[in-house]
Amino acid sequence: MADSLPHLALGRAPTPVRLLEGLGGRSPVWVKDESGYGDGGWGGNKVRKLEWLLPEARRRRAHTILTVGGLGTNWGLAVALYARAEGLDVALGLIDHPIDEHTREQLRRLRASGARLHFLHTKARLVLAAPWLIARHTHGGRLPYYLPAGGSSPLGALGSVETALELASQVSRGLLPEPGWIVTPVGSGGTAAGLALGLRLAGLRTRVLGAVVNDTLRLDSAALTALAAKSLALLRARGARLPQVGLGADDIVAERGWLGPGYAHPTAQGRAALQRAAGQAGLRLEQTYTAKAFAALLDLDASGRLGGEPVLFLNTFGPR
Repeated sequence: MADSLPHLALGRAPTPVRLLEGLGGRSPVWVKDESGYGDGGWGGNKVRKLEWLLPEARRRRAHTILTVGGLGTNWGLAVALYARAEGLDVALGLIDHPIDEHTREQLRRLRASGARLHFLHTKARLVLAAPWLIARHTHGGRLPYYLPAGGSSPLGALGSVETALELASQVSRGLLPEPGWIVTPVGSGGTAAGLALGLRLAGLRTRVLGAVVNDTLRLDSAALTALAAKSLALLRARGARLPQVGLGADDIVAERGWLGPGYAHPTAQGRAALQRAAGQAGLRLEQTYTAKAFAALLDLDASGRLGGEPVLFLNTFGPR
């Protein structure tokens, strides 16, 4: 499949797993820490997606990658750093959200990355500007390779299929018990969808619990399962011989109770979870994605919703 579905290694696998001791909940909580994945100045789950998306841009002979995100976009920064290292230009359409110190630092990094930044302010203006953005970044008759927010296309989701297969190997080697749940933030859907598909391909019974942190996209269980099915269809269309897998709405449970007022709005629950993760588990999180997901894990465990089974938290934050 190397010709039909090329892959570019950008990080070092496997990412580590460890037990988070000292939390004192009903379920033993493990973490698979993606924060160190990536050798190009920014880590996390975004790099896993780019390992599939950047070769596709090359296959299409694109000069420019065009993508979108919020002002503090981790995704946009990862694209800017890794794509330019591969000789590709990058253009980002950005929309507003609450600004904190993390966002200011991200904007500084984005400006220094060499990416062309377009401040569109709202989702509506971004949509209206789409034809202009495409025309502006068409070079030599070649359209820019457009990537959706977070890289959550059927191809991008394959990065998290790999993560799930890697986890299955770690379970088989006895590095951790098979989790009942994987808890992950859901900002654009690709991570949750890819995990669910990879878990079923690996034969694990683990389910995905996605803490929705974005109110601008449809991110319910049905939408996430549909994305997983599209990734499966893509693999088969590109020549992969795979077992029959059943993907149902129960494989991905989407929870919105920890979103707060909206995307990138800090919450009291998230702040408390961030402090608890750092103080009791030595885990560094941030307020937009991972702290809200960790808050969901802690609250659902305390309520008994997780059934006392081993739980895996996927730390997708990629600080440098």
